[in-house]
Amino acid sequence: MFTDSVQELTRREYELFRALIYEQCGINLGQQKMQLVRARLGKRLRAGGFRSYREYYEFVRNDPTRSELVHLIDAISTNTTHLFREGRHFEFLARTVRRWMEAEPPRPLPIRIWSAGCSSGEEAYSIAMTMDDLLRCCPRLQFKILATDISTRMLERARRGVYPLDRLANVPAEFRRRYFLRIVEDGEPLAQVRPELRRAVRFARLNLVNEPFPFRNGFDVIFCRNVMIYFDRPTQQALVSKFTAALNPGGYLLIGHSESLNNTQHALRYVMPTVYAKP
Repeated sequence: MFTDSVQELTRREYELFRALIYEQCGINLGQQKMQLVRARLGKRLRAGGFRSYREYYEFVRNDPTRSELVHLIDAISTNTTHLFREGRHFEFLARTVRRWMEAEPPRPLPIRIWSAGCSSGEEAYSIAMTMDDLLRCCPRLQFKILATDISTRMLERARRGVYPLDRLANVPAEFRRRYFLRIVEDGEPLAQVRPELRRAVRFARLNLVNEPFPFRNGFDVIFCRNVMIYFDRPTQQALVSKFTAALNPGGYLLIGHSESLNNTQHALRYVMPTVYAKP
């Protein structure tokens, strides 16, 4: 069993984990995350009864089911988000879809939107609320929302759609009334996305980096916000190329406020900070 006397994570072991994580999902941990890795993987060592980090590494590396690799990535992934984060993106989405629907001819339906790196679902549900609200002025509107993440743990939370009340701070009051239920779990008041809105989002696991995108149809809008900051430049370049190919002509890629495509070669047209269009 894992005990306090187990060997500390060595620099060599850290580098092995760094290389494995980069190889499998493109996350670049850098040189300064050794204590983070030690703390987060310590729980997996205790759960599996591993005697050392090296033993755990060898198990993950040689596990034919790859199930423990999924747990490792879950443990390492950083997930910080809230509903209607960077709200101007949802304002842009509403304006754009309304313009598409009022055009002659209107944009082909359904409007397809992808939340790439959706974490625990706040972004995807913010998109869903924005799109559902548009039905009041554009009743012909049809849309499909896909939300993907590499973390099975985050996807489980996303499907439940249960959030602490402070995660709703940026949600318009009317949306809070319309789209959320108040519940109590373990004595704590929480908010849960209503079932009809949860059904508007399809959640699925996808590794953005190592897997080809398995989509037959293109997307009109792709949200990939505050995800590429964890990748090195070559990985970012490859990912932007894949996103561009997955966009329909005239579609948009939205990235995070701390990200930029300035040093990336791409075929997208700059629209405004963090928003790019496919010609």
